[in-house]
Amino acid sequence: MNLKLAFLALFAGIFCTAQENDITESLYGTYDKYREASLDKRRIKHRQLQPLIAEYRQSPKFKVQTVGESIEGRKLSLISIGSGKTEVFLWSQMHGDEPTATQAIFDILNFLDSDDFNDEKRAILESCTLHFLPMLNPDGAEVFQRRNRLGVDINRDALQLQSPESRVLKRIRDSLDADFGFNLHDQSTYYNAERTQKPATISYLAPAYNYEKEVNEVRGNAMKVIVFMNGIIQKYAPGQVGRYNDDFEPRAFGDNIQKWGTSAILIESGGYPNDVEKQEIRKLNYVSILSAIYTIAKGNYKDIPLEEYEKIPENDRKLFDLKIENATYPLLGHDYVIDIGMNRLEVDEEDHNNFWYSSRILDQGDLSTYYGYETFDASGYTIVPGKVHPETMKSVDVLNKLKIESLLKSGYTYIRVADIPKDMLKSPFPIHIIGSKFEIPEFNIEVGINPTFLLEKDGNIEYAVINGFLIDIDKGPADFGNAMIYR
Repeated sequence: MNLKLAFLALFAGIFCTAQENDITESLYGTYDKYREASLDKRRIKHRQLQPLIAEYRQSPKFKVQTVGESIEGRKLSLISIGSGKTEVFLWSQMHGDEPTATQAIFDILNFLDSDDFNDEKRAILESCTLHFLPMLNPDGAEVFQRRNRLGVDINRDALQLQSPESRVLKRIRDSLDADFGFNLHDQSTYYNAERTQKPATISYLAPAYNYEKEVNEVRGNAMKVIVFMNGIIQKYAPGQVGRYNDDFEPRAFGDNIQKWGTSAILIESGGYPNDVEKQEIRKLNYVSILSAIYTIAKGNYKDIPLEEYEKIPENDRKLFDLKIENATYPLLGHDYVIDIGMNRLEVDEEDHNNFWYSSRILDQGDLSTYYGYETFDASGYTIVPGKVHPETMKSVDVLNKLKIESLLKSGYTYIRVADIPKDMLKSPFPIHIIGSKFEIPEFNIEVGINPTFLLEKDGNIEYAVINGFLIDIDKGPADFGNAMIYR
C-alpha cells in the first residue's frame, strides 16, 4: 500500500511538472500577443502608465485603487484581480531606474485581461488574488535615478518609513497580509553567475528575516518558488541565473516583509547579450512570474526540495562590456603585456528619455578571472595611440562624406570640427569630434580614462577601440553606440 501511494505521488508530481512546463512553453511562445507595445524603452514615465491603468479601472475583471501619492504628487495605483484565498502582492520600481519588471507587469495584466488560457487563468484566479503596484517610485523614474525625490533609498526605509512611498508599501502589505510578495528590481548588467562568463540575467533572493538566517516555513516557501523559477529561466538563458548573498539587512523591505509573514521573493533583472533595452529579460520576467503564480495556485511548489535553493550559483561582479586580453603596451621604452577591462557607462540626456555612452577603463593588468560580454584576444597586437586628423572640418555634415574606416586605418581617432552644434551631445561616427582649440591629453592606458586606442599588428592597424567599442576596421563598426565630443 505504501509503495502504491508513493508511486501515485510520484506520478502526480511528474504530471504537475509536465503541466507547468506546458504553460511555460506556451507563455514563451505567445508572448508577443500580450506584450504592452507602448512600453518599449527602459526610461518609462509615470504618465505613460496612466492610460493603461485607466483601461483596467474600467474593466469589470479588475479592481483599481489609488493607494497614495509620491512626494511630487504622482498617484500610486494598486491593480487587483482574482477571488482566491492566497494573496499575492507584486510591486516594481521602488528604485526609479529599475523598470524592467514594470513593463512585464503590464504584459502580465494584458495576459490576464485576454480571452486565452482560460483553464490556466481560472486555476490562478480561483485560488489566488493578485495585487500589482507598478512603479512605486515614479519621481525617481521621471529622472531615471535610484532614489526618490527625498533622496531616500526606499528599499532601506522599512523601519523608519520616512517616505510616503514607503508608508504605502507597508500599509498595502499589512492590509493584504499577503502570502507571497514579489519584490521586483533591476541589477547591474555587470553581474555574472559565479565563476562563469555568463551574465546573471536574472538573480534571486529569499531574504533572511534575522541575523541567524534561519529558514522557517515562510522563507522556505519563497526558496521553493525561486527554485521553480530558476528551472524556467534555465530553459531560455541556461547558466544565466545568480543568487544574492542573504546577509540580513534590518532596514530592507524584503527582509522585513519576510519577517512580517509574507514569503518574499526578490527578483533582479541583470544583463543579456545585445539586449540594451532589456526586452528579452522583460520577456523572461513575464514567463517566469506567471509560471510561478501558476505553481503557487496549484500548490506544487511545496514538494520542491529546499536544498536545491543553495545550488543556484551566487552573484558575482566580474563582467566588462569589453575585455581586451594580452595586448602589448609600450611604455617608457619597454613592452608590457596587459589585459584591459572597460564599461560603456550611460549618460542620460536632459529629458531622461534617452542616453548616450561615455566609456571608461575600469581595470587593467591581469584580468584572467574576469569576463567580457565581448572579449578580444590581442596576442601579437600592439596598442597604438590615435592621432588628430590634420584638417579642420567646417561642419559635422562633412563627416558624412568621409570614409571613417580609412581614417582609422591611417591612425586617426580624432577629427576637428570648427562648428559643432551646441545641442550635439555625442558623435554618431566611430571617431571622436573635437573643437578647433581642444588639445588631446598625453596618451596613457590607465583606469578612469576613456578607452580609445588602436591595435597594430605587423605594422598594420587592424582594430580600433573608440569609446569602449571594438571595431574591426576592414569590416566596419558593428553595434556601435557613439563616440565622444570634446569641445
